[in-house]
Amino acid sequence: MKKKIQDIIHFIQTGIWQVSRDDVSPLVYLLYSILKKLILTIRFFTTKRVMSQAAALTYSTLLAIVPIMAVVFAIARGFGYNKYIEMWFRDAFKSQPQAADIIVEFVNSYLVHTKSGVFLGIGLVFMFYTVLMLVSNIESAFNSIWQVKKQRSIFRTFTDYLAMLLLFPILIVLTSGLSIFIATVAGSMPDLLLLGPMVRFLIALLPYILMSAMFIGLYVFMPNTHVKVRYVIVPGILAGVAMQWLQLFYIHSQMWVSSYNAIYGSFAALPLFMLWMQISWTICLFGAELCYTNQNLDYYDYNTKTSDISHRYRIMLCTILASRICRRFDRGGRPYTALELCGETGIPIRIANDLLYAMIGARLLIEITSDEKGEASQFVPAENVDNLSLGVMIDRLESQGRWKIDLPLDKHYNENWLSALEVRREYLRKSREILLKDL
Repeated sequence: MKKKIQDIIHFIQTGIWQVSRDDVSPLVYLLYSILKKLILTIRFFTTKRVMSQAAALTYSTLLAIVPIMAVVFAIARGFGYNKYIEMWFRDAFKSQPQAADIIVEFVNSYLVHTKSGVFLGIGLVFMFYTVLMLVSNIESAFNSIWQVKKQRSIFRTFTDYLAMLLLFPILIVLTSGLSIFIATVAGSMPDLLLLGPMVRFLIALLPYILMSAMFIGLYVFMPNTHVKVRYVIVPGILAGVAMQWLQLFYIHSQMWVSSYNAIYGSFAALPLFMLWMQISWTICLFGAELCYTNQNLDYYDYNTKTSDISHRYRIMLCTILASRICRRFDRGGRPYTALELCGETGIPIRIANDLLYAMIGARLLIEITSDEKGEASQFVPAENVDNLSLGVMIDRLESQGRWKIDLPLDKHYNENWLSALEVRREYLRKSREILLKDL
């Protein structure tokens, strides 16, 4: 038994990552791919402090939910749809009815005081600050998962988020109207043997569809990188179903909730709401990790981490990446993306991203990013390729960070030290004769 367990562990850690398409049948390879995606997602989820990000997003949500809903309610009232927005909001928080009542009360009070001019000025600034902080934190969490270093530009941040706030109430009204229409049709045909059950099934399925569509849109829209839609459909559906199951769990656990209310009284709504929000963000971020793994599985090696690579091997991998970038640039070709480099060199995507950004920090490469959402980043040399040699690359990479510390090093210098420094200079001098574009 112990031997079987060890064999299973060894297969998960090593064997499954060495299986190619030609080794097994298509069905078995598909099952192996699903298992690898789950393994990688769980590994990323547990090692990248995703739970801490979920806690931070929970705190930001608590600060921003009233201002955000105030904006949504205000826009909806302008179109005369505030009733539908409130119905949608209470339905979305049906597992937290006390929290929903409190938030709606706060929102209505917020709007009343805003009309009277009490919150104009400082209150308006605070509202926009909390909203932007929440959205910025969400984007940072998604960018961290996708290894994106560059945030949206200020212009794109303003336009994208403003468009989202304006479209959100319209989408809610449309979906609410669709739900009411389907419910009306179902109520008018109770005697039809076929259509009645089908419509009722569609009504029961509609919350899952809408929640899954919301997650799919979030996974495509939020990361500031090119996310392919086909890779987020399954994670979006899984996240939507998990959220609906979470709602059902909270709704059907009234006995546990009532005992919690007996201890905390009316204050129980806040910790229960925070717990629900933290679990919701955990589901959301786990789905985002699954999207990243789903899109980049072919360019990842389970057993390889950048921190495990030796300095010498890191230099060699940087040389491989930089030489290809310089060679294509010298020949007038289109700049490489990270995925193209991974496909040609076989270097895992996370290793390649880390090394590319290390070379950007060393002023060897430049990242070219379009302000368009669907464009992937490209990488070009930071200066004339005739100046970028192996010696220049090694010197700049080894010089990153703080170069001098206030220590009395002069007393250590002697003739042997000077000889060692001269050997080092000679090594770099000869390395500078080898251009990266020629490798």
